[in-house]
Amino acid sequence: MNRPQRQKRRYLERYLGRKWLRRVTATILIGSVLHSFTGITNAQQTENKSARPAINNQASYSYTDPASKLKFQSTSSQLNAVSQPLLDPLGRILGCGGELLPDYTGFSVGLYEPNPNDPTGTELGSLVSLTRTELPDIQNNGVPGGIKPNIENSNPYFLTNQEPRGTYNFLFDPNKGQIAPGKSYILVVNPPRNSIYTQRRIKLQIIDSTGGIGNSVVRYTATSLDGQPITTTGGTNFTDTVAFVPNAETVGLDLLAFQFTTGMCQPNQVQIIKSGDRATAEPGDTAIYRLSVKNLSDVGLNGVVATDNLPLGFNFVSKSVRGEINGQAVNVTAERQGSTIAFRTDAIVPRGLVLNIAYAAQLTSDAVRGNGRNTAIVNVKRVDNGFAAKDGPAIHELKIRPGITSDCGTIIGRVFVDKNFDGEQQSGEPGVPNAVIYMHDGNRITTDPNGLYSVVNVLPGSHTGVLDLSSLPGYTLAPNTKFKERNSQSRLVRLEPGGTVRMNFAVTPTFQEEGK
Repeated sequence: MNRPQRQKRRYLERYLGRKWLRRVTATILIGSVLHSFTGITNAQQTENKSARPAINNQASYSYTDPASKLKFQSTSSQLNAVSQPLLDPLGRILGCGGELLPDYTGFSVGLYEPNPNDPTGTELGSLVSLTRTELPDIQNNGVPGGIKPNIENSNPYFLTNQEPRGTYNFLFDPNKGQIAPGKSYILVVNPPRNSIYTQRRIKLQIIDSTGGIGNSVVRYTATSLDGQPITTTGGTNFTDTVAFVPNAETVGLDLLAFQFTTGMCQPNQVQIIKSGDRATAEPGDTAIYRLSVKNLSDVGLNGVVATDNLPLGFNFVSKSVRGEINGQAVNVTAERQGSTIAFRTDAIVPRGLVLNIAYAAQLTSDAVRGNGRNTAIVNVKRVDNGFAAKDGPAIHELKIRPGITSDCGTIIGRVFVDKNFDGEQQSGEPGVPNAVIYMHDGNRITTDPNGLYSVVNVLPGSHTGVLDLSSLPGYTLAPNTKFKERNSQSRLVRLEPGGTVRMNFAVTPTFQEEGK
């Protein structure tokens, strides 16, 4: 045999074995090529159920019938030594920093069809029907060989602490169309009951699939349905996190455990508490607030940004900011934009410790009109992988008392006869009794015998009053030659907190107009 023939023989010995190679050779010699090759293919598919590459090979033959002297010749179809293999996306459950979890007992991973009645494709349907496998492979029983760790291709699969710890796998069956492009699944990671972890859901969508000798590949996208990262190299933006896996048999989908109460990747890796030095205050007082940022994760936290929204009438005292961790002072900067204060520090908050930020705010008279409630949130990053976490809002409410200075003001005014049409009352210009003024809030006020009236306990702000001319028979508005805006039966005034404002109305007898 020449070199190419020797290479071909070694190739066939490797994938078919010497016994089958001798049978192929003998068959070619006697000329029954098509029939014998068909027998080899079927028998090999039954005997060798492990995933082996297909044999891309063809054979030509010729045969002369001695009786009829007819010559037959042709070429065989392509030989396939094995059926199409099952394909396996291998994965692993890891911690937030890419570390193994302490215990995998009770964890399960399930593969679900999307609910056909859910237009978003994110709700669970039925479990995917996977082809049963076995390991070790028992010959001639019709059950394909499996792959560790899920040797029976169970769905759901329960994880164990055996090496390699935290791994799982499912075998897709191409003969069932399970790797067809566009096919979608939802991978569900369930923690054990009463665990510190909570369920995770990841949507898998097949985008391409190929097969051939040594090239069984499934390509798919994996989308986190809970916004948490999928791989240990995930970014800090967890919204629509997508991981692209080019080869499902060699590149695993490393899921991150989502912890519920303490430790890894839970929403409360950090906790913020807001407190104050008093329950009540009044204008002029200074309130001391404290923001306590506690590290609940298993690593240090940095990039701390605590944002506090002050209520109406609270003035931030910038020089009052102090910070400390475990009794040691740390530098904290503050930036104010309106009523929002952003506190930042470059210090790392160690695991289990608390960053305390204290500051002062002084109450003004406007605080009486507010609710005394302020809210704070905090954003941090893990030092190991830069994943972001946040908490809040933390709410503190301070009851505001009016104190010595009251926020409310007084509106005073007079309805008078304006003889010189300047809009101001001078000596000899009498008041008009029983005139009616309507306020913008519906209050009805009547002037006294001297034309005077007043409204007390009025909230600061803009107020409008309208003179009811029907309550003044024989009078009409007096023309104002100095202020055109006063040639109206309504008045607009601005009342400051605790202040007093005047709202006068000038009238004139109607007989003067008739005399003109």
